[in-house]
Parts: sequence; structure tokens; C-alpha cells
Amino acid sequence: MSITAKHLAAELHISATAVSMALNNKPGVSKETKDMIIREAEKRGYDFSRISRKKNESGDIYCIVYRTSNAILKYTPIFSEITDGMEQECRHTGHRLKTLQIQEKNNDIDRCIEELRVSGCIGIILLGTEITADICGRFLSLSVPIILLDSYFESVKCSSVLINNAQGAYVATNYLIDRCGQQPGHLRSSYMIENFEERRNGFSRAVREHGMSIGKSVVHDLSPSIDGSLTDMLEIIDHGDPLASCYFADNDLIAIGAIKAFKLRGYRIPNDISIIGFDNITEGRIIDPSLTTIDIPRKFMGQVAIDQLLTQTATSLPYTVKIEVSTSLVKRFSV
Repeated sequence: MSITAKHLAAELHISATAVSMALNNKPGVSKETKDMIIREAEKRGYDFSRISRKKNESGDIYCIVYRTSNAILKYTPIFSEITDGMEQECRHTGHRLKTLQIQEKNNDIDRCIEELRVSGCIGIILLGTEITADICGRFLSLSVPIILLDSYFESVKCSSVLINNAQGAYVATNYLIDRCGQQPGHLRSSYMIENFEERRNGFSRAVREHGMSIGKSVVHDLSPSIDGSLTDMLEIIDHGDPLASCYFADNDLIAIGAIKAFKLRGYRIPNDISIIGFDNITEGRIIDPSLTTIDIPRKFMGQVAIDQLLTQTATSLPYTVKIEVSTSLVKRFSV
């Protein structure tokens, strides 16, 4: 029975990563170390045909969900729609999609990266909703094609597929002002990520273009979850803080929690207060009144990300690309 790369690494007292790099002729080990590993592998009867078979396989694509907290990505249906699009595209191309969840507080990032290095991974979709530029850069050390999904960093040389958040917020706020004819308020996430910052920019641009002052918009900072938003909004109402007659919310979870709070305190939606959300989640269709919102083609985003990744695996591209997927308005009854 031939020796495996893992057992060879143990016998040579060398890391499995170094053995894999040498056997697969990848950069990362010196020529002397590589020659020694190959020589010892031949002595011990390593089956080098494994490498050629591996090269002939289509290989594994990893979707890595990186979490710094549970504030945003704990709402799994959004993530499920994205992976559905990835899996559909992978089936068409004969690739396998594997999902790996990394929690910043609980996982050793360097260990995860080293395991990916010897995993047979041919490319990575990195869900960057909560990721930082520094962490993204560490994944790029793997020297496999990577597409950053739902985020973009000027300082990182990595292609990205993301939502046009500013455009969506701009469309939502324009609709809100046109329908209500009033200065809109902002139900803002108390947990800030880049997506919400871009939505804030779209909101502000629409307000200014209607000749209104941003400083006059009522802003409430709410937790980005239904229960958290409900609790925060009840506290604001009970404290007697000024309220707006219409609001743009950073996401649907915040919008739904706020609607529940307003209704508990006797406000009628949309007669007294209108609210528009962002994300078009299922709960927005069920709540009474149903939530006007911004729809994101999440399945399409997953498909585009896989398509871009496979382009990079087939051809070494000299430049990175940034693809922004547009959103659309879904008109219901909360405005």
C-alpha cells in the first residue's frame, strides 16, 4: 500500500502544507526542500498518479462565510438564496461547492487558511459582508482565485461582486418622498457595516436632491434584528423622542421590528407613519401591512460570483473587476 501525503509529512516531520506544495509543484517551499520531499516520496512508494488524477478533476470551490458577529449573517435565508445560485452554476460546470463557516472569535484563521491550502480547493467565494480588508488579504495568500462577495476594498487586489446599495437606497428614498411629500427619517443600524454606510449615502443623496437638509431628518439607531429593533423603537417612542412621518430602514429586519413597535403604541401604518425596507425577505410579505422594500437578486449574485471565479481559474487576468448588481423597488402597503 502506497504512503499518503499526510503520513509522509509525519515521517519527515514536515508540515502537511509543505509536502502538498512540493508534490503539487506549487510555490512556497525551497527547491532543496521540494527535491528532498519528492525523493523521499519515491522511496516510500508514494502514488504520483494521484496528482495527475487530481489535476484532471474539476476540483472544489469553497464558499467561505466569515463572521465577526451574529448581528447580520445570522439571518440564514438571505445566505441560502446566494448559495442556491452558486450551486446551480456549479452543477452546470461540473464543479463541487463546499461551504465553510468561520467565526472570528472561535476559529484560528491561520489554521483554517493552512487547511484550505491542502484541501484541493481551486477557488474561493469569500462572503465579505462582515469581513475586513486585512482578513481578505490573508485569504489572498492562498494563491488561488478569490471572489469577494457582498463587499469591496480599494486597498485589496481582489475582484468583487456586490449589491449596488447606494442605488437601492436612493430609489427607496425617492419613492418615499414622492409618495409622502415629507422629510424622511432614517431607521439606521446600530451595527455598522460597509453595506449600511453605502445605503446611508444613497438616502442622503435622495434627500438633498429634493431640496431638503440631511440635518433635519429624524434618525433612530436600532439593532439590525426584528426583536432588537422592536425593543429599541419601543424605548424611543416611550421616551417621547420626535418621530418622522415616514422612514427608510437599513434593512427589512429593522423595518419589521419598527412597524411592530409603532402598532403596539397605536400608530397606523401607513396612515400615520410610512416605512420602506431593504432586502425583500419573506417576513416582509407576511407582516400586516406588507412591507414596501428593495429587492436584491441574491441567486443571480451567486451565479455571477461563480462565473467570475471560473473565468479567473481558466485565465490569469491582469486586472481585478468590481461588479455591482442593481436592485429593484417592490411596492406593497407600508408606504
